[in-house]
Order: sequence, then structure tokens, then C-alpha cells
Amino acid sequence: MFPVELRGTRAKTLMWAPEHEIEQAALQQLRNIANLEWVHGVRVMPDVHLGKGATVGSVIAMKDAVAPAAVGVDIGCGMESVKTDLTASDLPDDLRRLRSRIEAAVPVGFNSHKSAVDVRKLSFSVPGLRTGWDRFWGSFGSLHDDVQKLEGKAHKQIGSLGGGNHFIEVCLDENDAVWILLHSGSRNIGKELAERHMHIARQLPHNTGLPDRDLAVFVSGTSEMAAYRRDLEWAQEYAARNRAVMLGLICSAVRDEFPNVRFDEPISCHHNYVSEEIIDGEPMLVTRKGAVRAGEGQLALIPGSMGTRSYVVRGKGNPDSFQSASHGAGRRMSRNAAKRQFSVADLVSQTEGVESRKDAGVIDEIPAAYKDIDAVIAAQSDLVDVVATLRQVVCVKG
Repeated sequence: MFPVELRGTRAKTLMWAPEHEIEQAALQQLRNIANLEWVHGVRVMPDVHLGKGATVGSVIAMKDAVAPAAVGVDIGCGMESVKTDLTASDLPDDLRRLRSRIEAAVPVGFNSHKSAVDVRKLSFSVPGLRTGWDRFWGSFGSLHDDVQKLEGKAHKQIGSLGGGNHFIEVCLDENDAVWILLHSGSRNIGKELAERHMHIARQLPHNTGLPDRDLAVFVSGTSEMAAYRRDLEWAQEYAARNRAVMLGLICSAVRDEFPNVRFDEPISCHHNYVSEEIIDGEPMLVTRKGAVRAGEGQLALIPGSMGTRSYVVRGKGNPDSFQSASHGAGRRMSRNAAKRQFSVADLVSQTEGVESRKDAGVIDEIPAAYKDIDAVIAAQSDLVDVVATLRQVVCVKG
């Protein structure tokens, strides 16, 4: 059944979603992107929906160019998970204390730590991220001048969740094994960098006459491209380090509750980022905005909504998709539409059995605002194999 080709595009655009199920505005965005002269090809994931400039759920291969909007403003946003040796029988009937421990360990929403987290004191951390901090922070001074005043804030936000669709979950797999799953990105500093470079791109002469000014691109060999790639790569590393520290804080909190718990090797993946890859035999800059890399044998994480399921998957390395897969369920309605349509009672009903916030502040994250995650997974059976199916028992949101 999939993929299907989108008509009316200069660059080949293959979709893992029926055209009639994609909103017209998102289809127009895809056509706008695919008609840019620098674009080699576009691949559209089953969780596709309207975004700013570029659709969420799109993979874009460009020759010697990159569009910041095709990455998004939360540079490096992604997932982290770890399987524990706990099982459902180890968990208490009332999970409020565990949720409270996690919320005490990790600031959510606009909050940050009072001082930078000392990663040396974490009882668990992602391998490799105990090192390199001096190099990482030492390069802050080379970032865009306008963000230099934010260094102190950036230090304090490492290991914090943020809001919106970011979350921390305790889940059970099909065998009742306990997993920890989290979703977050580069916090305020990534957003600040992204917005500044998008503004710069819009002013460049080669971007006049675009169908959407948010699709402005940088081209290789220019100082503007070099500056963007420098800041982009730093923000992608910030996002990875943020999730690694968060996972360490969460695992430490879980260990406080279950002193003998053991953790497997974590699984980590970006889903808003740029990488250099060989596509159709040529070097390309590939942007994934709401998509994960699904190379052969590569593990990735595809979450649903706060009351459904999430999936651990293994990539099949399908070249038709530029070795990519979806990043989640994908929204089927805007946040404002969800707030208008649903009530707190609806939220309580749809998150039954999950220890989580159940108030007006998270109605926009209600499961019915998202696409059916099972259908999204089924639509990409040629892209990934399911390794584990996870159901939430605790969900922390900002």
C-alpha cells in the first residue's frame, strides 16, 4: 500500500500516509518544500501534520543547503528510554509517590534547576556523557552573540523537561517489565538559536520569491551556513546531554524507591535534527523534523499519547524512506481545537489507569488530540519492526 507518491512536486515525494488523510495545508507545505531548487527528495511519515514552514513528520534531503524550518525550533528534540529489571509486581498499587519523586528530581514547564546539576553525583548516566562537559560549555562563547547572556540559564536548564508534548513516563511492556521513557529537547537555548537563524535566512537574497518565507535556506560555502551549522550542532548536543542528565536524575529517583533496581543500556534518538548522509549515492544534508532515523538494526522510540501506547522499534534500513520512520502518533488537531472540544472529564476518562495530571492545563495533550498510534505503526511495517510495546502507568508533563 505504501509509499504513495505526491503529485505536483519537482522533487520526488513519497508518503507513508494516504493523501486524503493529510490536511490540505500540510499537503501544500509538502509541495512548497519539494519544489525548492535545492531539494533532492522528500519523504513523508504516517504521523505527518502541519508545522511552521515545513511539515512535522517530514524527511528532506537537500544538496548543499538546509532550511532551518525543516529542523524546527526545538533543535535536537528526541527520546530516551531505559529498561529496568523491575516488573509490574514490584510497583505499589498507588503510584503517586513515584510520580512525586520524579517531579521533585526533574523541573517541568518553565522551571529549571536552582544550580547546574553535578553530573558526577548521578548514580546512573548515559555512557559517554560523563565526559566532554568542559569542551561543550567552552564552545558556548562561539554561539550567536544574542544568546551569550543566556549561558547561566542554559546551565540550569540541563536536566529539565519543558512543557507542551514533552513527558516522562514509567511504562510496562508486554511481559510487564518496567521501562522509563522521556521526551524533551534543547529547551530555551535551542529555540533562541533556531529563531535567530531563521530570521537571518529570510533576509538572504537567494530566498526572495519563496512560496513561504519560513522555507528560507542556507547554502553551503557561506558564512551564514557555517554559523548555523555550528549553532545547530551545539544545540543538538545540548538536547542529547539534557536528556541524558534527566534520565540520570529519574533513575536515581527510581533507585531511591527501589534500591536494588538495575538498568539496561539506554536507547536514545533525535527526531528534530540534521545529519550528513549518502542518499541515492550522493552526499546530502538530511533534515528530519518529527522523524527518526531507522537504519538497519537501529533502535528507535515512537511514542503515542499520554493514555495510549509507545513503541520500541528496530529499523529496517529502507532506502525508499531515506532510512527513516515516524517520531510519534502525530497530532490530528491543534492545541486550541483540543481545548475547545474536550473537558477535564474527557481527560480523566481517556487517561484512566495512568498516574498523571488530570487538569485543564494538559487538555491539549489529551489522547484524542493525537492520531491512532497503532495505525501509525501499522503504516510503516516496511520501515521498522516492533521490539516492545509500552503502556504508561505514570506520566509526568510540564
